[in-house]
Amino acid sequence: MGAPEAFTQTNDIGHWIGGRATPGQGGRRQPVWNPATGAVARQVLLASADDVNAAVAAAKAAQPAWGNLPPLRRARVLNAFLALMNQHKDTLAAMITAEHGKVFTDAQGEVMRGIDIVEFACGVPQLLKGDYTDQVSTGIDNWTLRQPLGVVAGITPFNFPCMVPCWMFPVALACGNAFILKPSERDPSASLFMAELLQQAGLPDGVFSVVQGDKLAVDTLLSHPDVAALSFVGSTPIAQTIYETGARHGKRVQALGGAKNHMVVMPDANIEQAVDALIGAAYGSAGERCMAISVAVLVGDVAERIVPLLAERARTLKVKNGMELDAEMGPIVTREARDRIENYIAIGVEEGAQLVVDGRGHRVPGFEQGFFTGGTLFDRVTPSMRIYKEEIFGPVLACVRVPDFASALALVNGHEYGNGVALFTSDGGVAREFSRKVQVGMVGINVPIPVPMAWHGFGGWKRSLFGDVHAYGEEGVRFYTKQKSVMQRWPDSIGKGAEFVMPTSK
Repeated sequence: MGAPEAFTQTNDIGHWIGGRATPGQGGRRQPVWNPATGAVARQVLLASADDVNAAVAAAKAAQPAWGNLPPLRRARVLNAFLALMNQHKDTLAAMITAEHGKVFTDAQGEVMRGIDIVEFACGVPQLLKGDYTDQVSTGIDNWTLRQPLGVVAGITPFNFPCMVPCWMFPVALACGNAFILKPSERDPSASLFMAELLQQAGLPDGVFSVVQGDKLAVDTLLSHPDVAALSFVGSTPIAQTIYETGARHGKRVQALGGAKNHMVVMPDANIEQAVDALIGAAYGSAGERCMAISVAVLVGDVAERIVPLLAERARTLKVKNGMELDAEMGPIVTREARDRIENYIAIGVEEGAQLVVDGRGHRVPGFEQGFFTGGTLFDRVTPSMRIYKEEIFGPVLACVRVPDFASALALVNGHEYGNGVALFTSDGGVAREFSRKVQVGMVGINVPIPVPMAWHGFGGWKRSLFGDVHAYGEEGVRFYTKQKSVMQRWPDSIGKGAEFVMPTSK
């Protein structure tokens, strides 16, 4: 594979409303940085309330005709979009690396996981089939169907500017809704590019819109009476606010929050595999994943064997510009995010954790102004420390030592977050016990990052998810539709007079 072509456009990134790119009426803008160089690459235009209202109006006007199409015809549009996504996947990956910083090969993987969900959504004719009961009562038949909600919206984070929107809009569109995307303003280019691909695929104007923006755009969507549902992925404090505010305005809400994912390593685990898993899951994408492993729970004597190996690997991570194909870790998304991560490292030292590898101050030759930090490894972290309790969202791995399996399980279950967890062991009985009793939504057994495939659905427990429905898969179909039950009786049973009792199956 040759060197990939970098994304170097410098034009402003605006909105997509009513089937066309528009600068909007907001007049506000903010820089989009290249994290590897530390330079401003382009500007993103921030939406005003009028811009959001225009997107909602366009969606409301376009949705009835789109929702009235046979599901098979909607699926054909998505199938054309699927082909375009496959055709342009490296272009999308380069956009992600240019604005987020993750290495190009990781960005390619993100795009492919998004494509998986588009492919799943193409099967919507099967997914929307209802139930039917003949003769549910004398002369009466009953069936159920699922119908679109109308106008729905998604608010997505910076760490997966392609994949997380694809958790939402392909399923929402397949179900017959119009969708408004409010992506992260830190890496906005992928959203606009996907809007253009949807138009090329034949999606009617207004059915999909993009409004770039900040809190003003979010608040406008939350309070707008014509937005029926809202999906969110981000930090727990904001997820809780989104959930509570949306519910107060009568909206259906799924809000995915933060994480502090543990990986339990038992003494009988394959140590080499466990080290590989921890290094990749803790430092991949610079730890800026909601499914990153940030806590290694080392059981019994396994710590003495595994910590030196982790230290050796953390010190030799290939940290460089993500467009270089041998890079293992790229820069942090912004200077502020890097400084916050490195401040957490200082807090860990102050709290008494053993700093085994210090990634602070890492410099990459030729990219000295980039937002780089190295991989950091702590040992002898305790549950009372902030670096254990709080989500750092960076390449910082905390090792906690526990005496036995029961202590490891209690430690995981005692944390406020319950997004993802992994267990490495050679004992099937221990694995079964763990998977049944751990209070976490996504569990990996000898799998460090157990992100479900497109047809299963993604979601955590406890303070990692607000709402009852997980993202994508059949859960997504349920979220973006409402069930209708139809009881039917035909004229030959009419003429019996008024009936004042509940119909039964007599």
